[in-house]
Amino acid sequence: MTREQLLTKYDDIFVINHPFVKHKLTSLRDKNTSTREFRMLVEELGTLIGYEATRDLDTIDIEIETPLETAMCPVLKGKKLCIVTIMRAGNGLAEGVLKLSPSARVGHVGLYRDPETKQPVEYYLKMPHSVNERTIIVVDPMLATGNSAIMAIDKMKKMGASDIRFICLFAAPEGIQAFKEAHPDVAMYIGTIDRGLDEHAYIRPGVGDAGDRIYGTR
Repeated sequence: MTREQLLTKYDDIFVINHPFVKHKLTSLRDKNTSTREFRMLVEELGTLIGYEATRDLDTIDIEIETPLETAMCPVLKGKKLCIVTIMRAGNGLAEGVLKLSPSARVGHVGLYRDPETKQPVEYYLKMPHSVNERTIIVVDPMLATGNSAIMAIDKMKKMGASDIRFICLFAAPEGIQAFKEAHPDVAMYIGTIDRGLDEHAYIRPGVGDAGDRIYGTR
């Protein structure tokens, strides 16, 4: 399914069409971008896209005293936030989303992709309490086959979560299609949709291995 077909079929796939997002994504793609700059860009993009992913959070008016008078002003209402990072590459993105809500809880799902089967393998899981009462934002810079994100969200739902959103920077059409087939109720906030996957299931043109580029490893 093409990018256009996906966006036509699903009304909860949001590609963030903002000049700052486009500019920073291009900088990420550049092979000459340093580890330090790459890490900073991922964090900045987490804040920018996180802003869009939380646009519909409910608010309630409360009474406060300004220096001049009493006023009714809005504050966040209801469910508290939990940012779930798919380790390790998701950690940098999570830091950016946390800037919007520093008091949010953070969950960690450790997954790696088996090089032979291309399937995710879990090695770590740690979540805050009351997942079922929270708005869950799952973050991972890359959505290639979609298998890791699907598994992570499977786990959130088994814990009782129902209000779940997913943020990524680069996505392949194949991964988006697999994701929506598995979780049609989860909204997706995406930096950009790339051409597709190569024979090794890497996103093209992509950015290479996001985790390696964030942490300077190979």
